[in-house]
Amino acid sequence: MKYWRRPLDLDQVKVPRGEVVIIAERCKGCGFCVEYCPKDVLVMSDKFNRKGYHPPEVVKNGECVNCGLCEMICPDFAIFSVSADEGSEGETAAEPVGSVRQGEAAKEDDN
Repeated sequence: MKYWRRPLDLDQVKVPRGEVVIIAERCKGCGFCVEYCPKDVLVMSDKFNRKGYHPPEVVKNGECVNCGLCEMICPDFAIFSVSADEGSEGETAAEPVGSVRQGEAAKEDDN
């Protein structure tokens, strides 16, 4: 989309970027995430999951603006977005709850 004018601070504005993570086995193929994605990052795939539904898939890698609409609207909590900035800081973005990193495990063993 091309605009007829540009903001004066366009070079100073940082557009947030994200990465979409889909848990395909949890999805029931309702298509809400595909319909409400503002950047049309998702489409329904041709593949089936274990339940026999078509889960979404990412087609425009790097276009996600990490708005969180997909995870807010998903009735099965089968999709979420992770900030792409978190991955660049050396942290693992999608780490399971309750997991312990290796450095922290060594500290716990010493106690």
